[in-house]
Amino acid sequence: MEFRGKIIAVLPLQKGVSKSSGNEWKKQEYVIENHDQYPRKMCFNLWSDKIDQFNIQLGEELNVSFDIDAREYNGRWYNDIRAWKVDRVSEAAQAVPPTADVPPIPEVPASNFPPASSDDDLPF
Repeated sequence: MEFRGKIIAVLPLQKGVSKSSGNEWKKQEYVIENHDQYPRKMCFNLWSDKIDQFNIQLGEELNVSFDIDAREYNGRWYNDIRAWKVDRVSEAAQAVPPTADVPPIPEVPASNFPPASSDDDLPF
């Protein structure tokens, strides 16, 4: 899945040590907001080396590819939105917001219309 928008929050870096392997881990969460009429927000995360690889900054316009997973803990379910690819949106693409797949309306030359006549019986 993909989500395109602007990074509006960079949450604190979380670090820890895995109980099973003893390896250190780190996780960074970000909040992105789209540009729809009624903007939606999504909080997603990156783990370990992807944090440095993507180097996401506050205010950047991004296209985020992610997977959603859910897990149960103490009878409650929690969603995890993990990004696996982040593309920066170019400045040219930022200037023109994405639109639906509607083809442009072609211009019709005036020569394609019949000349107006005064004996027209239409009231307009």
